[in-house]
Amino acid sequence: MRDTAPRATVRGLVRVAGLAGLALALAGCSSLRPTQKAFAPDEYHLRHPIRIADAPRHLDVFATGAVLDRRQRRDIAEFAAEYRARGRGPMLAALPSGGAGARLLPAIRAALREGGAGALHVTGYPADPRLGAAPVRLSFMTLQAQVASECGLWPADLAGTEEAESWHNRPYHNLGCAYQSMIAAQVADPLDLVRPRAESPIDPLKRTKDIEALRKDQDPSTNWRRDDVKIKEAGQ
Repeated sequence: MRDTAPRATVRGLVRVAGLAGLALALAGCSSLRPTQKAFAPDEYHLRHPIRIADAPRHLDVFATGAVLDRRQRRDIAEFAAEYRARGRGPMLAALPSGGAGARLLPAIRAALREGGAGALHVTGYPADPRLGAAPVRLSFMTLQAQVASECGLWPADLAGTEEAESWHNRPYHNLGCAYQSMIAAQVADPLDLVRPRAESPIDPLKRTKDIEALRKDQDPSTNWRRDDVKIKEAGQ
């Protein structure tokens, strides 16, 4: 009976020491938790996702008189064609105060009709000459691809040692944001980011010609002619 009490006491001390060690280990790990929670996903497409949503599309027309020059007339016609293809809602024209935009409005309407856009809703906005030239802004809503996050943010120092920030060896916050923004700006149709396009119809003449070439043991690929004439020889 005398040996059981010391053994029970030793076992109790061992358990207490084990629990204390576990508590110290958890306390040491908890110092890194604020840093770990602050991290965004490592994948750039999750940190800076491209989202598709309705957004305004603008074209600024600067008044140089009561008529449009060739470039601005062509720009408005192409803008109207884009509105006809992908636009949603009405086409809006915001005229600056002062009357210069109102004099240009008939020419703008004519260029819009040339591009296939008819109705135009006109509004106004106050213009300050001290801020520069005030254009007539044409706008409509359309489906666009945009990066959801803001680029150029550096919330942490790349070489910082505070709270073991650089110990994790993870991608920095701004990585991939410019790449995603470039893809979103260059895509012709935002729906291409969601699903592929359907296959175009086949060319029966080209397919028949290729099959006949294969039957004759010939190469069906296109033979591109190469011009090896040097520049200095072409001018002679």
